[in-house]
Amino acid sequence: MRSLASRPVIGITGAYVFHNKFMEGTYVHHDYQKTIYTNGGLPVILPFVSEELAEETVDHCDALLLSGGEDVDPAFYNQDPHQKLGSTIPLRDKVELALIKAAMEKRKPILAICRGVQILNVALGGTLLQDIPSQVSDSIQHTQTAERGRDTHWATIDVNSRLYEIIGVESERVNSLHHQAIDRLADALKVTASSSDGIIEAVEHKNYANFLLGIQWHPESMASSYERMNRIFAQFIAAAK
Repeated sequence: MRSLASRPVIGITGAYVFHNKFMEGTYVHHDYQKTIYTNGGLPVILPFVSEELAEETVDHCDALLLSGGEDVDPAFYNQDPHQKLGSTIPLRDKVELALIKAAMEKRKPILAICRGVQILNVALGGTLLQDIPSQVSDSIQHTQTAERGRDTHWATIDVNSRLYEIIGVESERVNSLHHQAIDRLADALKVTASSSDGIIEAVEHKNYANFLLGIQWHPESMASSYERMNRIFAQFIAAAK
């Protein structure tokens, strides 16, 4: 087994959890940490403290994983809040926007998952659908009631994409735990997967000089049972070494 000292450090952005008035703080679902570890990385959870720490934080990481969590504050893409907007944490948004900028300037590998792909799109100038059910007619169910790791709908993969090179199929079953999604795509990104209702399920950068994938579903919660999902993390960790 590889020693911990030789593992690339993967910084995972943290969400927020409140248990009670004595217990609150940074939260990351354990599937992220387990999958990073299983594929040879050293997972390190990044709290949202100050955007001023972004460059130094990125310097200590070999790669950046933007995790899921709260809705992105629409102020960051110049929109007013929709009636169905969920909870937001502007400080987290500010910190992650700064982390994305610093990581891209340093050409670090980036994997953006669920909320992560949404904040990535915002960072590059795109906008979001604030609530799929009320803004997209005839949308499929994107907030599944099945267990987290179960696949619930199909995603069509662009054969001319890095995602296709990694998983090797044109259509894949994925899980789905979101009510927001990319609306106007940032100019620097291209769509690499979509669901049957037209919701963007994956993106990649058009000319980034390293690994940069954005995925709307949660492959970290499918990786232990679906080998193709695990390949995403294997490639991500390989790029970080």
